[in-house]
Amino acid sequence: MKKVLLIKIILLFISIPLFSSVYKGQRAYMKHCKMCHKSGSKVSSLMNMEEWEVLFEKRGEKIAKLHKKKKQADEYFSGDRFKKESRHLLDFFKKYAKDSGNVPACN
Repeated sequence: MKKVLLIKIILLFISIPLFSSVYKGQRAYMKHCKMCHKSGSKVSSLMNMEEWEVLFEKRGEKIAKLHKKKKQADEYFSGDRFKKESRHLLDFFKKYAKDSGNVPACN
């Protein structure tokens, strides 16, 4: 019984990093995107959830391509950091997408 419980706890801790986080996405937006795009809630409400998913397919290749012309943005979007944070950014954008019904409490 103790072994089964221990295995379940270990599996839980191993699987936690696999999930994305809206808060990590918001933090990434504030750090890398806010300087050009300003309010994250306004940007996320520009598209619906499905449109955000299409833009972030293949670890964000389409959105990275849109940012190629800006040097500072291109450095972020072509780097490993964006590849790691893309799922979190997608969660953030989907949470406040125009068809989500969610409104952020503060910006």
